[in-house]
Amino acid sequence: MARRAQPLGIATGLGIGAAALALTLALGTIAAVAWRAEPGGAGLGAADLAAIRFTLLQALASAALSTLLAVPVARALARRRFRGRGVLITLLGAPFILPVIVAVMGLLAVFGRSGLLSHALAPLGLGPVDIYGPFGVVLAHVFFNLPLATRLVLQGWLAIPAERFRLAAALGFGPAERFRHLERPMLREVLPGAFLVVFLICLTSFAVALTLGGGPRATTIELAIYQAFRFEFDLGRAAWLALIQVGVSITAALAAFAIAVPGAFGPGLDRPVAQIGPDGRGLRLQDMACLGLAALFLILPLAMVALRGLPGLAGLPASVYAAALRSIAVALGSAALTLALALPMAIAIDRLGGLAGRTIQAAGTLTIAASPLVMGTGLFILLFPLADPRLLALPVTATVNAAMSLPFALRALVPTVAEAERSHGRLADSLGMTGRARLRLMLLPRLRRPIGFTLGLSAALSMGDLGVIALFSDPGHATLPLQLYGLMAAYQMDSAAAAGLLLLVLSLGLFWIFDRGGRARAEP
Repeated sequence: MARRAQPLGIATGLGIGAAALALTLALGTIAAVAWRAEPGGAGLGAADLAAIRFTLLQALASAALSTLLAVPVARALARRRFRGRGVLITLLGAPFILPVIVAVMGLLAVFGRSGLLSHALAPLGLGPVDIYGPFGVVLAHVFFNLPLATRLVLQGWLAIPAERFRLAAALGFGPAERFRHLERPMLREVLPGAFLVVFLICLTSFAVALTLGGGPRATTIELAIYQAFRFEFDLGRAAWLALIQVGVSITAALAAFAIAVPGAFGPGLDRPVAQIGPDGRGLRLQDMACLGLAALFLILPLAMVALRGLPGLAGLPASVYAAALRSIAVALGSAALTLALALPMAIAIDRLGGLAGRTIQAAGTLTIAASPLVMGTGLFILLFPLADPRLLALPVTATVNAAMSLPFALRALVPTVAEAERSHGRLADSLGMTGRARLRLMLLPRLRRPIGFTLGLSAALSMGDLGVIALFSDPGHATLPLQLYGLMAAYQMDSAAAAGLLLLVLSLGLFWIFDRGGRARAEP
């Protein structure tokens, strides 16, 4: 169907400008890094090559474990209906907005040398568990990405038409035949994509490597960039490593697009899957065990943070609360900037359509190819000759966090804008409704829900960020995640637990307030 001709209003112009700004921020910082890299200089040393090798190996191991463990959990969720199932599926989305540093504290409380697991092993004569190093990095990545992989695989299971399961039951298929003809083709379609998404996320993980990694055996490229930047102030080496990080990330992203297996199932009648096969006591116990272990793995670390942090919450030093206020200011600024960029871009994508619309969307998505550390390195290189970067730490952090949230904001806003224009655009055109009137009367009432989600998500992600701020800020102007990291490094674990609980409450609270506010006044 041909698109309806629409005038290019001020919103479209603002969208094009926002896309140009996002493109400049992403490509400009990469260009600055490439300019400063000086490939003819010292080049890569043995430590840099070890960092590249460890980055790839830990990402491979983390992605493989996350996707393999997600299969039985997703299968159990797909074939069981029980009270609390919806809560458990919602919980699977929580790690995405969880501050990394808080999750690491929880993992230390469970798997650290003084954690629950070490105490449980002591009566058996087994030594304490050492979470620092490659094991801890992979464990933390599985904690964050197992829920994401489970959600992706679960969608694959639910996408199998219910008629196929009924036909399999009518033909008397057992578990092996059902797996061979229905489940294995679905897994062959879904697992490569889930693996590459997790692999890409683990490639650019910084806070996990900073807190649990380090040393010759567990340094990632991003951690090597940070060390070259903060400890050696070797901008050339940091830039060269950042360029390698961008190359590895782009290669992985292209592989994710290239490895796309076509769907193995035809269309169904969109009926819900009531039963995916014959049931039995053994299968029920197996599913309950998978779900129980997964829930325990996700909930126990957070519960430990709450239990350890609650007693010390009232006794936190004033510097922690000052850092919390700075974090809130950065989070609110980042959320506002994300919406200011994403909303006009979403409108422009719909108005322009075709190649121009896809180009604007690609400009907004490109920011994810440059990790926060790479973008921060590029901004430091650009700002260093002009001003003291430490004085700009908070605005730069808010800007980079907004750029990182932009792809998710577009994902939430673009479909809703398109649906609003498709449903009500002709009526608005016939009434001559343009500009602010069209935005206020037609679009905003239908965008309240995705706008609330966008603000909440970007605020929560920025609240827990420990990336760019670690490059720019000094201890006197630290945000709450950086202050928390300082407490952990000083082995003030009780204060760190209380600060972690404060950070957790603030992050989830900001997300809830914005998301709830968007849903409360949204149209049904």
